Amino acid sequence: MTGGAVVSQAEEQVDGARTRRRAELRDFLMSRRARVTPAEAGLPEGGGRRRTPGLRREEVAVLAGVGASWYQWLEQGRDISVSPQVLDAVARVLKLSGTERRHLYVLAGLNPPVPRAEEGAADMCEGLRRLIDTWMPYPAHIMDRYYNCVLYNDAAAMVLSMRPGTTQNCILDFFTDPMYRSRSVSWEQNAVTLVAQFRAACSEHPEDEGFQELLARLHASGEEFTAMWERQDIRPAGQVHKELDHPLVGILHVESTALKVPARPDLTIVLHTPLPMADTAEKLAWLASPEARRGAMYRVAG
Repeated sequence: MTGGAVVSQAEEQVDGARTRRRAELRDFLMSRRARVTPAEAGLPEGGGRRRTPGLRREEVAVLAGVGASWYQWLEQGRDISVSPQVLDAVARVLKLSGTERRHLYVLAGLNPPVPRAEEGAADMCEGLRRLIDTWMPYPAHIMDRYYNCVLYNDAAAMVLSMRPGTTQNCILDFFTDPMYRSRSVSWEQNAVTLVAQFRAACSEHPEDEGFQELLARLHASGEEFTAMWERQDIRPAGQVHKELDHPLVGILHVESTALKVPARPDLTIVLHTPLPMADTAEKLAWLASPEARRGAMYRVAG
């Protein structure tokens, strides 16, 4: 196959994908328009008999503040230029959810907005509590976008020293909690990774005052964080190997995995899995036992 043929085939694939996307945009907008009644859109009753349910194209255009012809072309999947502001206006009129709004952006050929918690998803914490409790006897916790600890299970308290009286912020406690630091054999190695992951999170929200406030507190916590921050390293959240020296059972090797919750993009679940070293799984199971809990009442220093 010649170079020209390869280019032609690639162009055909791109054109085919664009055609399918426009057809899906048309079907999506028509289906969303059909489910919104005039009353829900704030229009007066009446207006004559409707051949189809929902809003008319002209009504969507007026309510969104766009031209009727432009909206018709959008719904027909024509090759027209669109802006985020106009798509947001259409999404508002059609009462799209956050997920649907992102889908509209993708179909229109724009980068989707940052995910946000869906309306009605704020009560998910009880279900997430059940999730991390089911992860016992292994440590698990949940943190918000600013690394504040929202929930943690009993194993996280026993193994990772999560407890009242600390800052309850996972990255701040990593640098400032002497109990956790005394147990973390791999502290220096993990610190570099954690700071690089935090820089990646900050870069996604450059104007977010919450991240800027946390960054200021971290710089004030000591020179170690500042030195690592100035290295300009950046990494995505993922898996981290942690080696811990627990006062009751000795060396533990766990692997932490950060997971996002699609319905709650503001939350991250961190699950710790035992690695096949130093009988870690057996030790974690013992730490969750009544015997270990009684021993923890007479906690060894550090």
